[in-house]
Amino acid sequence: MDIFSPVSVLRGVGEAKAKAFNKLGIFSIYDLLHHFPKAYQHRGAVSTIAETVMKIKQTGELAPTSLVLTVGTDAVTKMIRRGMVLTKFKAYDESGVCEITYFNQGYLKDTFKKGSTFRFWCRPTYEYGHLNLNSPAYEMCIPGRKLDEIVPVYPLTKGLTQKAIAAHVRDALRIVGNIPEHLPTRVLIDNNVASLSYALKNIHFPENLEALYKARKRFDFDRIFCISAALASNTAKRNENAPAMKNTDYSPILSALPFTLTGAQARAASEISADMSKKRQMCRILCGDVGSGKTAVAAIAAYISVSNGYQCALMVPTEILAKQHYSELCPLFEKLGFRCSLLTGSLKASEKKKLQADIAGGENCPDLIIGTHALLTDKVIFKNLGLIITDEQHRFGANQRAALGEKSENAHTLVMSATPIPRTLSLVYYGDLDRSVLDELPPGRLKVGTFTVDESYRARLNGFIKKQAEEGHRTYVVCPAIEESESMADDPDNIYDIDFMCEFTENEPQLKGAVEYASKLKEQLPTLRIGFVHGKLKTAEKDSVMSDFAEGRLDVLVSTTVIEVGVNVPEATLMVVENAERFGLSQLHQLRGRVGRGKAKSYCILVSDTKNETSRQRLEIMCNLSDGYLIAEEDLKLRGPGDFFANGGIIRQHGAALAPITEESDKELYENAVSAAKALIDSDPTLSSSEHTNLAKIIQKMLIGTENTIN
Repeated sequence: MDIFSPVSVLRGVGEAKAKAFNKLGIFSIYDLLHHFPKAYQHRGAVSTIAETVMKIKQTGELAPTSLVLTVGTDAVTKMIRRGMVLTKFKAYDESGVCEITYFNQGYLKDTFKKGSTFRFWCRPTYEYGHLNLNSPAYEMCIPGRKLDEIVPVYPLTKGLTQKAIAAHVRDALRIVGNIPEHLPTRVLIDNNVASLSYALKNIHFPENLEALYKARKRFDFDRIFCISAALASNTAKRNENAPAMKNTDYSPILSALPFTLTGAQARAASEISADMSKKRQMCRILCGDVGSGKTAVAAIAAYISVSNGYQCALMVPTEILAKQHYSELCPLFEKLGFRCSLLTGSLKASEKKKLQADIAGGENCPDLIIGTHALLTDKVIFKNLGLIITDEQHRFGANQRAALGEKSENAHTLVMSATPIPRTLSLVYYGDLDRSVLDELPPGRLKVGTFTVDESYRARLNGFIKKQAEEGHRTYVVCPAIEESESMADDPDNIYDIDFMCEFTENEPQLKGAVEYASKLKEQLPTLRIGFVHGKLKTAEKDSVMSDFAEGRLDVLVSTTVIEVGVNVPEATLMVVENAERFGLSQLHQLRGRVGRGKAKSYCILVSDTKNETSRQRLEIMCNLSDGYLIAEEDLKLRGPGDFFANGGIIRQHGAALAPITEESDKELYENAVSAAKALIDSDPTLSSSEHTNLAKIIQKMLIGTENTIN
């Protein structure tokens, strides 16, 4: 029997209880010992009956209390009605008497013998001059046996109780004894980290608060160290046969651009050029707010690839954006002597088949291929892919990005986003993804004023929309659904983050649909020219409406998030987001980026009646921050980073428990853990040293099946 034996080997764990453990993800003794308490009860702070009554009278607070009491009367069990059994008795200490009641636990009649002493824990009540304890947790006081001062509280499922889990954890700790350590001794000493055996014992049954702190420090350090080591190990294995671009002179494309690069753009281009000159695969994210010039930097990266004889694939989330990139980049690259192609789902079958043949090395083989998800199909085979660029990275899943990467064993990778998703931002923190930041905006661009309002401001908001139109400006109104009867999960426009959208309950405000809302707005503002657009319209219809808005034939465009990317209208000065609570921070920032592109002052109004505290925090962050990277960091704090490693084939892009520590007081621990892990992998990349055998097993388990999906 060892730490990886099935949980069913423990005494008292039969088939039914084993199934209950399985529901909690507990299959082995290892899983059980790593099923950490979600909270702790400090039962060592014992009060007397008199002290408890006094506190209730003074403060009115019914706080959980620990009392050591002696049973004063025989326990009596009565059925007060069918299906309801009460077991009652009185207990006392030197300061008074109280009554204790248990519901539907008749078997306890034989537990509480007159004269026996127990420690009880519950939230007491005080009525009619008497203290009452209802179904308190209890432990018998036995001479010579010390009761735990700090008692664990575990996540539960049907068929398991707190006492049962605690008892089985004690049994597991006793059986396995000293658990094999996977962190090297030098790492433990240098970072003042407790051993695994000590930490496991005290994370479950702390000797005192200091021991609990040491245990939690060990596991905080451990999780960061292991994740960072796994990512560093994966990075160390990164293909060393990537196409080393010998010609990194990109001055020809700089001469062809109609503007001069900002300092930030020049710095990012230099970093990317240096990466692409090496045989080791580039894995880099280009971060920059909307309008900071990410596309120009991407064009330079693409130029380096194609000028060295390799193809470049640029994948974007929508056909609108793909066409915009194609219209801008195709003339530029053709002027420089390179062929550019556009691959989208709307192409006719015959056109698509011919283009796929060309991409594979046909007669008109393109150098730069711009496309949507159509690039991911099995029929798309590249002749010699050297660089993969993913624009609006937050609009793609980890597996989608991996699917494109698998079309080449060694292509360099560049992803771009104004607001990196939590999972990607965490990879930057852990050091597995290099980062270039465009922290300069074009001269003269003004900050967009952002405000949150509720329905009580509707009349004033409509007046503001009218005022914008009278001044020659235009307004976007974004709704979360196409039809009011639809859910966001059913809406084809909202491909951003289905997991996030499904977090909401029926208590949230009703969704506004773009179609109905456009009609309502036409009634409320009859003098304005109002149109609407959404993903279910035919391409020609969408293009026509957007063209009308861009060219000033419409004052207001009501839309779903189909306009999140790919629309550039400098005259648009107002963005109104309905049901703003239904959007993530990244998406709200992207929507806000649609305005403020001209010289006039612009505004973003977030309309929400939500009572959800997390949603309110998210909207407050939007009002207080304008930097996309800072917003992404707040998104990470609120939502967690997701999964770095596959869990049943599913990789979440936010929400998992393994968030990097972001509080100032914990940053030293975080930095030390990452530094120690990187140093270890640098010294022993394959973890072949005998001292690293146990760590190697853990890292190997983490990486199985996820090598291509981490970035």
